Amino acid sequence: MIAICGLLLVFSCKSRKQVLVKRVAVDSAVVAKPVNTKGATLAIIKTKQTNFNTFSGKAKTKLDISGSSNDVTLNIRIQRDHKIWVSVTAIAGIEVARALITPDSILLVNRLQSLYVRKPFSYINKFAGKQVNYKTLESLLIGNAIPELLTENSNLVSAAGSTTLTGNLNDVVYKLILGPDMKATQTNLGNPAAAQTLLVTNSAFIQATNRIMPSQIDMASVVKDKKIQLNLHYTKADYDQPLEYPFSIPSRYQQAE
Repeated sequence: MIAICGLLLVFSCKSRKQVLVKRVAVDSAVVAKPVNTKGATLAIIKTKQTNFNTFSGKAKTKLDISGSSNDVTLNIRIQRDHKIWVSVTAIAGIEVARALITPDSILLVNRLQSLYVRKPFSYINKFAGKQVNYKTLESLLIGNAIPELLTENSNLVSAAGSTTLTGNLNDVVYKLILGPDMKATQTNLGNPAAAQTLLVTNSAFIQATNRIMPSQIDMASVVKDKKIQLNLHYTKADYDQPLEYPFSIPSRYQQAE
């Protein structure tokens, strides 16, 4: 999400009451020996990630790009494995930008300047590094662990109510910290050779349509000399509701590079 917000804001230059929930530890009987092998623990972690078909959320968002700060509201809709739709609104609820992201492509429209951008998904890597793919983006938006990190090749350590996975995946050094409920608390990705890092912290967990997810997601990305900080706070979140993903480019809009 940090990549999309960066793209949208660089390019474009009544809420439901929520109740915080306690993160309940996985039943010790489930993870007790002899089943507490790495494979069994990874299987438990996977079952504790949020499963869904669609997601919709509204989030108050603060974005800081190398010291330049913006406050906006993001309306996010996801059709799992297919598309992510984002509408960016500013003062008085006026939409300033809209995005449609698929595993292959990115479409952006700038309402203020009547411009649009059409790029391959890999364009995101300029803002968030090559470690971010479409499934990464989906996972981070709802607070799930990144699927590619849940592998037998990871080093796994459980202690003091948390589980930590570390390793190296395609030149990306990673550290994933999970809470007692096996949900992601912190994700740290780094590519030293490319001077790229991404740190994601999940907190203030809530219940949304019978699922537990973080209402606060903080992301910090560094790509060479570009620093982006994103603070996203969900004020509304729902799963598996019928959704539409309206997106069109008016004929009078000009294509931007």
